[in-house]
Amino acid sequence: MEGGYFRYDKLQPREYQLRIAENVLKKGNSLVILPTGLGKTAIALLVADSYLQQGKRVLFLAPTRPLCEQHRKSFEELMKLQSEDILLITGKFGAEDRKYLWNTAKVIVATPQCVKNDLKKDRMNLDFGLVVLDEVHRAVGNYAYTFVAEECRKLGLHLLGLTASPGSSKEKIEEMSSLLGVKNIEIRDEADEDVKEYVQPLDIHWETVDFPAEMDEVRKLLEAAMEDRLEVMRKFGWINAKSFRSLGKKVLLLARGKIERSSGGVKYMGLSQYAALMNLTHAHELFETEGASTFLEFFKRMEAREKKSRAVVRILRDYRVVQALEKARQLKVDHPKLEKLRQLIEERKDRIYIVFVQFRDQVKKIVEELNKIPGVKAERFVGKREGVTQEDQKDTIERFRNKEFSILVASSIGEEGLDIPVVDCVIFYEPIPSEIRNIQRRGRTARTRAGEVIILITKDTRDEAYYWVSRSRERKMKRIVKGMQNRFGGEVKKVKGQSRLSDFG
Repeated sequence: MEGGYFRYDKLQPREYQLRIAENVLKKGNSLVILPTGLGKTAIALLVADSYLQQGKRVLFLAPTRPLCEQHRKSFEELMKLQSEDILLITGKFGAEDRKYLWNTAKVIVATPQCVKNDLKKDRMNLDFGLVVLDEVHRAVGNYAYTFVAEECRKLGLHLLGLTASPGSSKEKIEEMSSLLGVKNIEIRDEADEDVKEYVQPLDIHWETVDFPAEMDEVRKLLEAAMEDRLEVMRKFGWINAKSFRSLGKKVLLLARGKIERSSGGVKYMGLSQYAALMNLTHAHELFETEGASTFLEFFKRMEAREKKSRAVVRILRDYRVVQALEKARQLKVDHPKLEKLRQLIEERKDRIYIVFVQFRDQVKKIVEELNKIPGVKAERFVGKREGVTQEDQKDTIERFRNKEFSILVASSIGEEGLDIPVVDCVIFYEPIPSEIRNIQRRGRTARTRAGEVIILITKDTRDEAYYWVSRSRERKMKRIVKGMQNRFGGEVKKVKGQSRLSDFG
């Protein structure tokens, strides 16, 4: 292996990384599930090294351009390759240029969408030995990953999927495994013996606030408006839920499916009721978990639409909604989470934080409030829908890395895979029911030193339900994947003191 490409002088792989890489090479198409910060990319580079030594090319896929740029950087820093041997191909190149470029480098990094487009237009062929799919939990449904993975599998290419969190749905995990033609699943978590020594202490706890009595009247008005729509849907057998509290996304999607199977005027009435209930449910969630300003901003956008659906018009005319909006405008209290967040940061101003926020409108407000604290500087980190370019995002991350400010207030864009610096503390402004996003958020701390996660929860609201739902789904995910791993047999035996891939013989 002395003549290999991996730069052992720059990064000494950990024992579990070497073992996983060896299993991937021996067993074929693999799914690697490893918590954020435990080095999935290093495993992919070790496997890529073996293929490059055989004179075979490597295609490395990631769902966003910033992630692709991050992976290109990893190849440049950790592999003995010339810069022209590593190529990041994006839509910035013209179609004819891409047709030529696909065949020029030993390592190609690209988004699945770019590959899908050029495969369909016959601008490229899949002349690769290894195809790595980062954030492979995206490879379900109609996403470009699905198309590319199927094409690669048909050609018998070696597929390696990487993720920190495949999800808690057995059907989706099975679909992902089937799509990749998985013969081997490698899963490690913080409790596994070969990983333990590399895991930093992580203190996870929640801070609760009471829902203000002054806000309860607005909440009850919204609930009355929701209950009317729910009663209609129950009457037609579209929904069985006894209360709006049990209206999860799955229940609502099933209801929509039933309505779609209706006909004539009943169908259109049902779809209108469904749309109204969806909007009211979202408004109710904003008010409960974020406060009046975010709630009012939502309705402001609704009122500003030039073309309003019948459902929206009826919501805006509903006397309870009209009263709720009027009372929300008159409120003298803000959501207590904002004050709790201020207190937490004022107590420890010398720390580096990421504050994750579910709703974009709230990001701006939180940044404004935190910047009122003497000695504190916060900046927002949001996506393209807010008019922020990828260059802007890169600039923000670089300034955060250089400690030009100490608090990054991020929407969901900050959750997945981006090369955000390690922080002392991650704060969830609200719990989220997604186990995938939960794991990704937590992974932003406790990588190289002890970390802390604080979850803000408003009592007697959906915050409490979301917290326990994500906990339950994460446990379920681990059970499912561990069970699937057992179907694929044992591991390569441990070789004491091994320090590189060649030590497994």
